[in-house]
Amino acid sequence: MGRFESSRTRPSLLTRAVNRILAFVRFAEFEILFILFLIIVFLIFKDLTSRPEFNQILVKKKDQGGRFFA
Repeated sequence: MGRFESSRTRPSLLTRAVNRILAFVRFAEFEILFILFLIIVFLIFKDLTSRPEFNQILVKKKDQGGRFFA
């Protein structure tokens, strides 16, 4: 009878697992957001450098006599 009563007061395994995951997310919120920010910036930069019209900003052209801005 004691085992049955103690299981009623103790939350289920699923509830404890979800609570631990949420506690971890609250604890590491800044780090998670920072990594997501870096991934988004990397994807935007990669997309911009793959287009020739935007890639001209980052790559020096040889036909301009070594000047960066013309």
